[in-house]
Amino acid sequence: MKKGAEMQINVKRRDVEFKPDSSRVIARFLYTNDERSRTVIKRVLQLSEKETKDKLNQVLRKYSRRHRNISRIFEKHFLQLGGLFEKIGLNPSDLDITRRALIGAYFTMEYSIEAAAFFNPSIVESPDQSGILPGEKRVNLSFRATGEGHISSIVFRAGILDRESNLTLEPVGNMLAEAERIKRFIYNKQIFLEKLYEMQDIHSIVPPEEILGTLGDTFTYGELETCVREAIKKYNFPLDKELAFNQIMWLASSHYEIEFSMDSAICERVIFPISSTERSGIEDARFVKFFDDDGQVIYYATYTAYDGMSIMPKLIETKDFYHFKVLPLHGHIAKNKGMALFPRKIDGKYAMLCRMDGCNNYISFSDNINIWNEAFLFQSPHYSWEYIQIGNCGSPIETEDGWLIITHAVGPMREYVLGAVLMDLEQPKVEIGRLEFPLLAPNEREREGYVPNVVYSCGSMIHNEDLIIPYAVSDYASTYATVNLKELLSELKKTK
Repeated sequence: MKKGAEMQINVKRRDVEFKPDSSRVIARFLYTNDERSRTVIKRVLQLSEKETKDKLNQVLRKYSRRHRNISRIFEKHFLQLGGLFEKIGLNPSDLDITRRALIGAYFTMEYSIEAAAFFNPSIVESPDQSGILPGEKRVNLSFRATGEGHISSIVFRAGILDRESNLTLEPVGNMLAEAERIKRFIYNKQIFLEKLYEMQDIHSIVPPEEILGTLGDTFTYGELETCVREAIKKYNFPLDKELAFNQIMWLASSHYEIEFSMDSAICERVIFPISSTERSGIEDARFVKFFDDDGQVIYYATYTAYDGMSIMPKLIETKDFYHFKVLPLHGHIAKNKGMALFPRKIDGKYAMLCRMDGCNNYISFSDNINIWNEAFLFQSPHYSWEYIQIGNCGSPIETEDGWLIITHAVGPMREYVLGAVLMDLEQPKVEIGRLEFPLLAPNEREREGYVPNVVYSCGSMIHNEDLIIPYAVSDYASTYATVNLKELLSELKKTK
């Protein structure tokens, strides 16, 4: 490492901090088990009309200002209890709106989405650039927010970068909102089968194509559910074998579309785990503004879904940050964390950074944005500060001199630092330059936190003459720094 380490390039730390805020809550469905739930419902049914109204009013006084349309949330959670009503011999449509809402309130809980940590940010240019001055840019930042039970979700902030790269944040709203509408996906049978064969166990019991034989080339979630139920009856497997069929539904539930209310601010939108593949959290979304061959702009983000035992790389697609399509990534290399998409195709193919083995940097190319089968090694640990592992800190950034990639590296005492590498524009497997010293390392103020001695980022961008790097501090909070782009590129080219 060069003498002076990080000080070889002037890194300007900014005074904006993003910290966890335990007051940021969403209303989640609360459920224990069937027996206790039936007991709760029966108790509410025993209340008089006046008692029901009084108790609901008490709840509304406490919570109506903390959530947008809390009564609608209560109704939604009431409807999720449909199967229980049949078991206790009750027709839910016979209940008036007050009693339905009170029952829904008993099956609702507040969840503080960012009580534990607010970290691993990425930044992209907002699709809305109206109402700003020359030299300014409106930006959207994404974060990994972690709450009770260490469950992670994706949240957003918005702001404006001025000419000098000072960030002014939009006010943070109080009324957080999950997606209003969830749509089941239309599945492609061939791609679905290929992903099943990547998974363990299922093909050793019965061939997946035999289970799905009655389905057409495309199918819905409901059609698949019916097909699987019939297959279970047909083969009459014991319970442990039925777990393999559950893998089919597990995979299917990882495809979905969500939509947020148009009257929600971006800081109020929360992408909370929805499918079973995500029940233990959504990690490290790497957003990128992607330019398609026809000039169309689409925002993509790769992220990692975790169900408590296994991980699944997934892809988010949006054009407006209101409507999001979510689906898993398929293929031989789509099995690990840290995938990051290039902002455009190269030689007619999508390109992706990845880390197949956990310690080296790879690049992959594909005709299909969802299928990734082959990867090429382009970077291994070399300097002492990266001996344990290296990886990317977000999507490559296109410059006139090459693809600028912000990297992370782990060295002694598990210290995470940021580095930088420059790759050839037309042949991104070819390295042009690589910093011999960390670009950014945790200082004394940043080294304390949930995970000490860590700085980490999920995506940077260029604004005017600066590289804007949002980064997490010790897996607890976040901030951002700026680096003069010409200075950084000049240093990288010296190492060629």
